[in-house]
Amino acid sequence: MELGELRKQIDEIDDKIVSLYKQRMAVSGQVAEDKIRTGLPVFDPRREKEKIACLTEKIETDFERKAIAGLFSQIMAVSRKLQYRLIAEKGQAEYVSLTAVESLDSKNARVVFQGAEGSFSQTAMEAYFGPEVDNFHVETFKDAMAALAGGKADFAVLPLENSTAGYVAEVYDLLTRFDNYIVAEQELLIEHCLLGHKGSRISDITAVYSHPMSLLQSAEYLDKFPKWRKVACENNAFAARIVADSKENIVAIAGKKAAEVYGLEILETGINHSATNTTRFIIVSNERIYRRNADKITICFEVPHQSGSLYQMLSHFIFNGLNLSRIESRPIPERDWEYRFFVDFAGNLTDSSVRNALHGLAVEAVNLRILGNY
Repeated sequence: MELGELRKQIDEIDDKIVSLYKQRMAVSGQVAEDKIRTGLPVFDPRREKEKIACLTEKIETDFERKAIAGLFSQIMAVSRKLQYRLIAEKGQAEYVSLTAVESLDSKNARVVFQGAEGSFSQTAMEAYFGPEVDNFHVETFKDAMAALAGGKADFAVLPLENSTAGYVAEVYDLLTRFDNYIVAEQELLIEHCLLGHKGSRISDITAVYSHPMSLLQSAEYLDKFPKWRKVACENNAFAARIVADSKENIVAIAGKKAAEVYGLEILETGINHSATNTTRFIIVSNERIYRRNADKITICFEVPHQSGSLYQMLSHFIFNGLNLSRIESRPIPERDWEYRFFVDFAGNLTDSSVRNALHGLAVEAVNLRILGNY
């Protein structure tokens, strides 16, 4: 046969497939109504496994068995999503709810940040809450989350990711360990400065102190001074404090805020090689709240340890037209080679598409948790 005739036959077969698909979805809708009435779960993995096994028994070649299994896995997945949508429309969707508020009560808030005075975290805090906000600082990210959970602070400011260095793994892990929620975010353009004692001359410098990542991000500038010792510190502000307390000809790489706090002189500005280096900080609360106009959601979940599990979870976003902006994975302690996934996507908890997706994820994923709508 000629190609045109073959394509015509395919078109006729496809029309029949579409007609049969519509019939199947209509029956799936009736199944959903029955499950709503009886309270039976939508997802029945045993039934689906038996159904696929029954269908593939009729196929002779391995290629076609895999193809049929994949095809009907997709058909059943779409069928489930239809049922989830109908259940959500009846108000029976399963998802973790937070309480909507018009705005954050930040006027009289007490805020905690990690690091020393003069850190970029303090700068981010002041950018969001204002310079007069009541605040205190702690040594570690865990200390900040614990202070929040214990009621010593109303909000915590934590770095979550940097545009050049990537995500802060410890903060992601802590979001799963504490019952705290992201309620806002603040982006901060990171401009590394070279700080020294007033009157210092760059030609006299013997060593530079800073966080390892700041040293790396300023490598192109530091290459001009191969004789300088590079000393890694826990925090840029700590580095500035070391310089301020020292009588040696040393410098620190830190922000302008650190120069202000420790009385240092800015010898060079913008020495990091990326002019767009930005850190995203999250504002975390121990209240289960979100602003009514929030438009970004962060969740985490685990998946069954089997082929195609992550794809099935992500299909809930695709089916409901939700835009993912970020996905990260973190190892699950005590479970070798298994991972927890963190996903950012656009939406508000009042959106029907979001509710549908979260309902499907709540049923099919493992340990779904909403980390914030902000």
